Amino acid sequence: FQETTLGRVASHYYVSHDSINVFNENLKASMGEIEIFRLFSLSGEFKQIHVREEEKLELTKLVSRVPIPVKEGVEEPSSKVNVLLQAYISRLKLEGFALVADMTYIQQSACRLMRALFEVALKRGWAALSSKILAICKMVEKRTWGSQSPLRQFGSIPEVIIRKLEKNSDITWDRYYDLKPQDLGEIVKIPKMGKTLHKFVHMFPKLLLNAHILPVTRSLLKIDLSITPDFEYDSQVHEPSMLFWIIVEDVDGEKILHHEPFTLNSSRMVHGTDGKSATALANDETIVNFTVPIHDPLPPQYFIKVVSDRWLHSEATLPVSFRHLTLPLKFPPPTELLDLQPLPVAAFHTQHPTHEQLFRHFKFFNPIQTQTFSTLYESDENALICAPTGSGKTVCAELAILRLFSVQSDAKCVYVAPKQEVADATYDMWVDRLGDVLGKNVVMLTGELTVDLNLLESGHIILSSAVHWDMLSRRWKQRKTIQSVSLYIFDELHLVGGEEGPTVEVVVSRARFIASQLERSVRIVGLATSLANARDVGDWIGATSHSIYNFTPDVRPVPLDIHIQNFDTNHFSTRILSMAKPTYTAIAKLAAQKPVLVFVPSRKQAQLTAIDLLTFASASGNAGRFLHRGRASDELFEPIRDPAVAQSVEQGVGFLHTGLTASDRRAVERRFQQGRIQVLVVPHNLCWAVSAAAHLVVVMDTLYYEGREHRYVDYAITDLLQMIGKASLQAADSQSGCKCVVMCHSPKKDYLRRLLHDPFPIESHLDHFLHDHLNAEVVTKTIENKPDAVDYLTWTFYYRRLTQNPNYYNLQGTSHRHISDHLSELIETTIADLEESKCLAVEDDVELSPLNLGMISSYYYIHYTTIELFAASVTAKTKVKGVIEILSSASEFSHLTIRQGEDQQLRKIALHLPNPLPASAGRNGAVEDPALKTLILLQTHFSRIAIAGELVFDLHFILLEAIKLLQALVDVISSQGWLKPALAVMEVSQMAVQGLWDRDPVLLQVPHFTSDTVSRLKSHSPPVETVFDLLELEDAA
Repeated sequence: FQETTLGRVASHYYVSHDSINVFNENLKASMGEIEIFRLFSLSGEFKQIHVREEEKLELTKLVSRVPIPVKEGVEEPSSKVNVLLQAYISRLKLEGFALVADMTYIQQSACRLMRALFEVALKRGWAALSSKILAICKMVEKRTWGSQSPLRQFGSIPEVIIRKLEKNSDITWDRYYDLKPQDLGEIVKIPKMGKTLHKFVHMFPKLLLNAHILPVTRSLLKIDLSITPDFEYDSQVHEPSMLFWIIVEDVDGEKILHHEPFTLNSSRMVHGTDGKSATALANDETIVNFTVPIHDPLPPQYFIKVVSDRWLHSEATLPVSFRHLTLPLKFPPPTELLDLQPLPVAAFHTQHPTHEQLFRHFKFFNPIQTQTFSTLYESDENALICAPTGSGKTVCAELAILRLFSVQSDAKCVYVAPKQEVADATYDMWVDRLGDVLGKNVVMLTGELTVDLNLLESGHIILSSAVHWDMLSRRWKQRKTIQSVSLYIFDELHLVGGEEGPTVEVVVSRARFIASQLERSVRIVGLATSLANARDVGDWIGATSHSIYNFTPDVRPVPLDIHIQNFDTNHFSTRILSMAKPTYTAIAKLAAQKPVLVFVPSRKQAQLTAIDLLTFASASGNAGRFLHRGRASDELFEPIRDPAVAQSVEQGVGFLHTGLTASDRRAVERRFQQGRIQVLVVPHNLCWAVSAAAHLVVVMDTLYYEGREHRYVDYAITDLLQMIGKASLQAADSQSGCKCVVMCHSPKKDYLRRLLHDPFPIESHLDHFLHDHLNAEVVTKTIENKPDAVDYLTWTFYYRRLTQNPNYYNLQGTSHRHISDHLSELIETTIADLEESKCLAVEDDVELSPLNLGMISSYYYIHYTTIELFAASVTAKTKVKGVIEILSSASEFSHLTIRQGEDQQLRKIALHLPNPLPASAGRNGAVEDPALKTLILLQTHFSRIAIAGELVFDLHFILLEAIKLLQALVDVISSQGWLKPALAVMEVSQMAVQGLWDRDPVLLQVPHFTSDTVSRLKSHSPPVETVFDLLELEDAA
């Protein structure tokens, strides 16, 4: 059986099937308030209500007193229900006890039934009807009519005052916000009430809206909606969480194009000194991202409404005009997969038998590899291969490498991946295959400059993350080895639109720029998933039209069926809970005994899902169904130290998280790859780190909690494609194909279906992250003046997308003048920011020269804002405590997230730290700032306080970044000639390496020495307090 929308609504609101049938048959988009009240009165819940003879007279009187006309006579039960509901809202007094009892029963059902009607209208996309029914829901709950004063909803204002306000009906509610206390006092003729009324007016929930429109395709708009609370919060009046509905309506206000709930939490408010009152921060905005369809011809505008779920008249409307909207140009058609004879690997045998050995694990190249073989292996052209994840693009890269070494045996090839995890996985694969078979030195860059220069010199195939290669290739003019690179392979180029995108864009653009400056042939091969705008990417990397292969998402070596299952539940935790049983059902039906990967939003959910799956298996009478004992014995695998993971793995379900040690993660993955366990549950942030593939992939929801913004945000579409791509060839037989089930919130379904089944376009975000890259090029003298800077931008993907999708980049036209002015303004703004932060100087308004801070920023590869902070914060009197606080505020740590529940955990840890948190540390004592989290974790490291879970992972990241930041801070201080602060920074650097406070006993630096050991040595005669005392003690012994 498959449930329907009406069935879910009936179940959720406990509505009888008779009522839901009546609603289904009679609900119309054009209904007014009269029809809505009549439809409510026809509900099956009120079948037992009858009109008694003695009630008719009173009902007749009530009919004349209620505001909404009742068509039926008082003899009809439906008329009685209608009248009594209106009487309840109007707060009318009834005489008959039986009528009072009936009214009580009706009002108890009214909220539930009206909410059900609202839900049905919302799901059917009827804008006007949804708005009317939601208003009636609030009227019933507040017992206030829409025509009455909104201030009635507070309940504490005297009736006399309210009536006086309602008499002045010529003053609209919006004007009340502009009135002063004196004006309000005059309206009610009681001057002393002015301040009270002014306070209540400004406590009424009000939101300010602002929207930024980004065209994604010609039929899809992305809207970044900024919501700012503009009212005074009071915990005695307002709920801790206030629910609003975001509704996007078409130009006629008839059809709902998108709707989703939005919760404003009291944690977003700043509480007053009394602990009760609070004022919503004027700048504490929340950004909500969503997409809406757009059709041809282009409508003049859409309307975005944010309506309170509880407060009448609390509604903000924002018209979004499309008058100046320029949609992106149409995308070129994808590459057709030709029906070619599969190319046998034996084709290498005559000329290059070693090459055949490289592909010994299969006999034929797949259709994509066959079609691209000629371009990759038989020519030296730049090429772009776009195909779904898991379709064998790595082999395409290997063909280009084989071509390079067959022509130049001593050449150098550089492979760059946006993410370190991707580079690591490729290195593990190539170090054996390419290293052993071809006899070439395969090396991986580490991020340590001296080590990397030696690796670059000795390696033939160099693998690197985009960040490490950017760090190394910035000084390409001084490093001849970089100039000698003959082949670049850029993997996962679709991540140009993601978080790592600007760095990837810079290194690809630099590779082409180097080739043009040196006037030598350098081959670039790009690999990506299916793209809508592949031609722009190909043009950017220098590939010709016949060397761009952009296959559609359904072109896979193994067929993949994608099912999108939607869930109506708005509350995230409840929704993820309701996905557990469907996940188990999907595994039972679609996977049988085959491997399954389940992706979940968080580490905690990974463990809960593993437990749920085992519980459902046990309840079905087959507790060991996920454990395949015949495949391999436990003795063949490494032991797992984490007790929770080990216990779960023993039952056949493994789970991973960032808090696991590397050995435990390897042990779990090996058991999954060898078939010992059938199911592996993985948090979404590890989707790039997991090398395992599966027959079935289940994605449990497409949202995760973003701690910095205190809200749930969508997975990046690139991450989602990576998860789906894990259902690939290695784990499935080619006959049955692979399966993928994506579970999501209902409003996201159409958007996901569109992006998963069609190629998606990528856009550049370089303009938002240009400062550091421009500063680095000025330092290396690649850019010496402003015209050079504009010319630098013309090498980028950003420049190619400006003309194709101008509105995405706030460009109003595509003429040469428009583009020239836009680029000049971008450069001027960026240079002004860098000049203000004293990273560079502008001479004669054109020439650019680097300053000391800019050189430090570029050398240590840190943000210009961090260097600016260091220079502004450090003084001649700064001590160790101040250095730690300055270090914690570095921009490098701004990406640390505060996970759900982590706030309380960090607060408890902070109580045991030697240095208290700064006075400005978070609102209401909350740890909401990444700088505070960094400060707490650094102190736990110095105090050697044990922490668990993902905090260990965060601390590891902080310590890796801290050393280079401290070295940069020493350089900044040395430039000022201050000795004491420089020594303090060096002490903090030692503290970070040793995990000690500067006041701790020196001997704790010795491995395996504990506080107890040090105490015993101190009590020794003579006392042993230093390493030198210890050496003397050994000599004496």
